[in-house]
Amino acid sequence: MTTTVFIDGGAGTTGLEIRERLAGRPELSLITLSDAERKDAAARKGALNDADVVILCLPDDAAREAVSLIGNDRTKVIDASTAHRIADGWTYGFPELEPDQGEKLAATRFVANPGCYPTGYLALVRPLVRAGLIPLDWPLTVNAVSGYSGGGKAMIAMFEQGDAPDATDTAHRAYALSLAHKHVPEMQVHGGTNHPPLFSPAVAKVYRGMLVEVPLQLRAMRDRPSVVALHDALTAAYAGSDVVSVHPLVEGLSMPAIDIEQAGASDRLELFVFGNEKAGQVRLIAALDNLGKGAAGAAVQNLNILAGLPQTAGLRL
Repeated sequence: MTTTVFIDGGAGTTGLEIRERLAGRPELSLITLSDAERKDAAARKGALNDADVVILCLPDDAAREAVSLIGNDRTKVIDASTAHRIADGWTYGFPELEPDQGEKLAATRFVANPGCYPTGYLALVRPLVRAGLIPLDWPLTVNAVSGYSGGGKAMIAMFEQGDAPDATDTAHRAYALSLAHKHVPEMQVHGGTNHPPLFSPAVAKVYRGMLVEVPLQLRAMRDRPSVVALHDALTAAYAGSDVVSVHPLVEGLSMPAIDIEQAGASDRLELFVFGNEKAGQVRLIAALDNLGKGAAGAAVQNLNILAGLPQTAGLRL
């Protein structure tokens, strides 16, 4: 049986990456609109209602509008925007987040694709919160850096075109200094903590890639969990996953370095635990591609689940 798919906003960075992953898959049929048809309200509404699964690669308000245009009770929706990530009636599209998350996704109609930064943060934090190794009221911080493609066409132009508005030659730029980044509510809600994390994101002069780090002062925690306990909990949480892997624990003074392109142009999510038991400190690090598991790869994985197909079909692993 063929599943028909319509990507609304398919000309954007994420939409194009999704199309690449769907190419050559006979079990899927892609509904495409010409440039003129994309601007025609009736044609767009028709495509939204004709598809078995719609993937929205749109700004938040446009995503909400697209959902309102679906007038049937059959079409399933994967929204890659921020609009529905903590909304009632929507299932969070991170299959590995909870033991039964894949089952919830298979039974739902509306899927909110996770944000790229929250994907790395939640992959590290949620299993440890669930296991009681991170207290619910712990003051978590998350430091992260992404390739500039995560900012879409405007940011790509900023880093690649010298005559673009706000063009820059900088190698590294910290932002979200108001401490009110739109990903923070998503991190808190799906992380299950009492307080939002202090989020410090940055963008680097590299097209794609992402590192998300959560440092922990274990010595300050009431029960002072060990580095080994943290690593064991993460390893158990993702045992058997084809997408998420936990690297072996490395302790001591000779620690490897991790590049922002660690996960490459892939849909993998790689987790690391670097700790110093004597100091009572640990650095939890997630490496992923901001356009892969952080966006398009996650959407395709969710599409596979909704269509009853193998989760990793079409993924770059």
